[in-house]
Amino acid sequence: MHICVMGAGVIGVTTAYRLLQDGHQVSLVDARQQPGEGTSQGNGAQLSYSYVAPLADPSVWTKWAYYLFSKDSPLTIKPTADVAQYRWLLDFLRCCNSHRVNQTTIDLLQLAFYSRDQLTQWNAGLRLSFDHQRSGKLVMFTDAPGLEAAARQVQFQSQYGCQQQVLGAADCLRIEPALAHSQRDWVGGVYTPSEEAGDCPQFCRALVQTMQGDPNFRFLGGRQVSAVRLEDRTLHAVQAGGEWLAADRFVLALGADSVAFARLLDLRLPLYPLKGYSITVPLEDEASRAAAPQVSITDIARKIVYARLGQRLRVAGRIELVGQDRSIAPCAIEELKNGLRELFPGCRLGEDATLSPWMGFRPATPSGVPIVGASPLENLHLNIGQGALGWTLACGSAALVADQIAGRKRAIDDAPFQYRA
Repeated sequence: MHICVMGAGVIGVTTAYRLLQDGHQVSLVDARQQPGEGTSQGNGAQLSYSYVAPLADPSVWTKWAYYLFSKDSPLTIKPTADVAQYRWLLDFLRCCNSHRVNQTTIDLLQLAFYSRDQLTQWNAGLRLSFDHQRSGKLVMFTDAPGLEAAARQVQFQSQYGCQQQVLGAADCLRIEPALAHSQRDWVGGVYTPSEEAGDCPQFCRALVQTMQGDPNFRFLGGRQVSAVRLEDRTLHAVQAGGEWLAADRFVLALGADSVAFARLLDLRLPLYPLKGYSITVPLEDEASRAAAPQVSITDIARKIVYARLGQRLRVAGRIELVGQDRSIAPCAIEELKNGLRELFPGCRLGEDATLSPWMGFRPATPSGVPIVGASPLENLHLNIGQGALGWTLACGSAALVADQIAGRKRAIDDAPFQYRA
């Protein structure tokens, strides 16, 4: 059958690939000229399969004043006139309880491990080039209570296949010697040796290039989906640019823009765009390359992640609920630069233009669980809401959609990811 996948970020690209593997005719459409130019372009680059605990956590209740009023808070909320912002926040707070968090973690772990296995399987045959590395991940703590809470989380996750270690500061520095020069008083960290990293937009473009060799595939870039033809709760066609695209099935994978598309169908999606930022630091001299980490690092207090991508270092962070404000705040970029100076002072920072300053919207559900599956429309499937874990969950989410469309038995339980009105 002919399937139209709307959205060419990592979620849409992987979905298109998996459907093409099933023998379908696939059209992949996006408003941007190239795949992976939206939220996938400058994401944190970590493939964080074992560290999936959601943002909605009971600790939010004790940190709320800090998040709202502290000038160094990694989370910013700017009230808007959009009712959806308040609705999302209320639903988010309802999810901030230990029972919901534990269940969300279990659901996300099964999808993350499935996604890891899918990527490994795909790449064994495709041999894509995207600065992929399996160097592990350290989540670093500066406070003992935080590390103790992390140890409880590690113990909980060990029941579900996670292999992680809680280590003291000295052991963390032995694993990643570059941290020895940081200006922080570490108490320890959580080490996950199996974690990976990779350049997400490179992956998207390499995968699309591979698919373009198949006559059943076409990529339609620079075409924003703006209208629909709908009859009897069946989607017949979408208008992309000046062309109407008819298909047997449609997959919605437009990230944060999925909400606007859903309105054309009188469908409400529980998504909100969580704005984040990144810089990509060129490691142009030997001293910078030696000073940069090989292991992926998360500074949990600052909510900043560091991922090595060959001769570059991706630095990403912040969570902002500010509506659709697409500006790149200079203070946010300066915060990331200061984080790099603090942790890896030997990495030379050039002019801002050389750092590729970036912002993107992570399309998140209140609970953190994505929506992957059927919609109220007979022939529209959803693959949305992966939030900050889009790169991590992409391949598994794509495989679930393909299995659902084919009517095959699912490799994992997909009930947690079903759309609920």
